[in-house]
Amino acid sequence: MALRGLSCCVPFVLRQCNSTRLTVLHAPVKFNWFTCRVEARRYLLSEDVVRLEDFQKTKLAVARQLSGSKGHFFNTLNQKIETNQLILKDELKLLLLLCQTPEDMVLARNAIYRYHAENVNMAFGEFRFGPVFMRLCYELGLADLALNTLTDKRLKGFFPDCTSFNLALDLLFSKGHFEGALELFGEMKAQGVAFNKDTFTLAFATCYKLNTPRSYQICLALLEEGQAKASFIPRHAYCIAVAFALTQDDVKRAQSIYSQIMNTESRLCQNLRVLLLAKAGSMNDAVSILTAALLSDSLQLVKKPDFCQEVVDVLRERSKNGPWSVQVERLFKKLKDAGQVNPQKLEHLLYRTPTGKRKLLSFLKEGNRRTSSRRTLRPLLSE
Repeated sequence: MALRGLSCCVPFVLRQCNSTRLTVLHAPVKFNWFTCRVEARRYLLSEDVVRLEDFQKTKLAVARQLSGSKGHFFNTLNQKIETNQLILKDELKLLLLLCQTPEDMVLARNAIYRYHAENVNMAFGEFRFGPVFMRLCYELGLADLALNTLTDKRLKGFFPDCTSFNLALDLLFSKGHFEGALELFGEMKAQGVAFNKDTFTLAFATCYKLNTPRSYQICLALLEEGQAKASFIPRHAYCIAVAFALTQDDVKRAQSIYSQIMNTESRLCQNLRVLLLAKAGSMNDAVSILTAALLSDSLQLVKKPDFCQEVVDVLRERSKNGPWSVQVERLFKKLKDAGQVNPQKLEHLLYRTPTGKRKLLSFLKEGNRRTSSRRTLRPLLSE
């Protein structure tokens, strides 16, 4: 029942967009890849998924190799659209990779309408236009365009992959358009696009941000549906669901969800564990966790476990005027003196940007490995 609501040729210059984490590609002058990497931060998708830097490099290479002017090519495509001529796959690919402004994106969407009308019953092969268009929306901060395009009935079937939806969802989330993101989850389900691990994280986080009884029921329904289908739901998503249940004062449900997390050694899990125990009234167990963290035998250069101020404050409030009050206050002072209480809110941990897959250092990569000695020129006996 809860899910029923869901169905309803020159280098480029980067300039800042409305969102502090997004960058916009504009024409000409110099490109700073380090700046791009720092400014293009997201909330819930890793760089492995967004791949904004690689995408911008591809755009730069295509712009440099373009024969003729971009304006002439765009005018030619516009004439084809106006006269209902056939738009080829390579033409649409080139058009998308040359887009630099919101005005360019209007032409791109019109070209997609025309292309999809001619190829609605044909497979697009290995190339997928959806992620390219959504990365453009992500790059330019066009959240409304992304939402309207994905929910446009005329383009049904053009975005069959969850990557396109996830990019749009992350963009909507980062801009605070939570109702729009919730609408998009409904569209995914209506089109039969399967959720992957990133979708579950985005879905739970969106529901948590809305923080209403309806969004809570949707979150629980999605969780149960994902488990019934044996979908992979990441630890990050489970943690958000636990925090949401606690916010809704559903302690029993929070305990049930937390018990399904396989590895609870992370900083976020430990904070949630203390918060869960405090709200459940299990003061002894909560104090035991904090005491163990204080007395942990970590190496001097290894940071000891720390806890959010608001988590510890909940424990202090729940123990106030009770038998555990003195011990909790004493423990709190020791943790604070040891630097194990930080002012960060729990949401800071919940809405972190995943690191993604760690890349090997260049000298460890297979293609860069030396096979002969630089001194003797003889083969290295490393195997």
